[in-house]
This record gives sequence, C-alpha cells and structure tokens, in this order.
Amino acid sequence: MIGKLMTTAVFAMASLGANTVSAADFKVTSSDFASGKVEQAQFANGMGCTGKNISPEISWSNAPEGTKSFVVTLYDKDAPTGSGWWHWVVTNIPASATSLPSGAGNGAGQLPKGALMTPTDAGMAGYGGPCPPKGTEHDYTITVKALGIDTLPVPENATPALIGFVSNMNTLAVATISAKGSR
Repeated sequence: MIGKLMTTAVFAMASLGANTVSAADFKVTSSDFASGKVEQAQFANGMGCTGKNISPEISWSNAPEGTKSFVVTLYDKDAPTGSGWWHWVVTNIPASATSLPSGAGNGAGQLPKGALMTPTDAGMAGYGGPCPPKGTEHDYTITVKALGIDTLPVPENATPALIGFVSNMNTLAVATISAKGSR
C-alpha cells in the first residue's frame, strides 16, 4: 500500500513540477484567530481544560489558477511531544469552497461535500482543541494548502504526517495564520 502511495505521489509531483505557481495573494483568515489569541471556545474540554472544543471559523481567498482541492490543518509546534501536535486535518475540500464555519470539525455535517477529516495526533478524526500545559503559551497555526489534485491518494485513516507528505507534493500555494494560546 505504501509503495503504491509513494508511486502515485511521485507521479503527481512530477506532473505539477513546472506548473507549480507562487500565489502571494493566497490568504487565510479566521475571525476566531483575529485577535492573535486562541478563543476559549476553541480549547479542549478535558485534560484539565474547560473550553468548548469548537473548531475555528476559517476563510481563504485568491487561490491560484489550477486549484482542484484544499487541505486545512491546525497544528501546535510547541506541544511537548518532540514533534508538535496536529489538532485538525481536513482533506479533499473541493476547489469551490472558500471557508469552513465554526464547528465544522465537530461532526455537525458542516464540511463541504467530499471533504474528509482524517485522524489527528489523538488518533480520532475531527477537531481536538488545544490544551497546553499550565504556564506555557503555544503557537497554533492554521494552514490552508491549495492543491493541484482533486483527491489525495491516501487512506481515510492516514496519519497527519502522510497527509503532509502527499499534500506537500501537490501544493500550488500555502496560506497560514497563527494565534497564541495558554491557560
């Protein structure tokens, strides 16, 4: 299976090669990250945190020509794991989409048709809110990748690392926004 994925990924990357464009105008915004601080509602409700575990609202604009789908992630580079922590991974978002509403990661059927949430570092698909250790401030980054393929050639239970690997080889443009969070 991995060999087939690697072959598919290499062919997809080769087909993009010279066509990869820089999209300086590709932007992502989030009303929930606008203040530069993660809103309390986005924090986990567990492990010592008392948030509402609601995924943030995310909007993007000016995707480059040739965009066929998007990947959206929320990542904490400061998690004390040695490799950070993936809080949310959504793949196969159709090119016609320009946003995800607040709560879309909580299984309420608010994702665009065809979009797929894959497991986070907690091992479950869906949004898992931040809960940094007390006394620390972490940097949470929302990333939107515009891809040149319709569907990532990965299994539904793909790890965040595999999603990152395959999506990076098919990326036309990347837009990020970050906010700090602590408790």
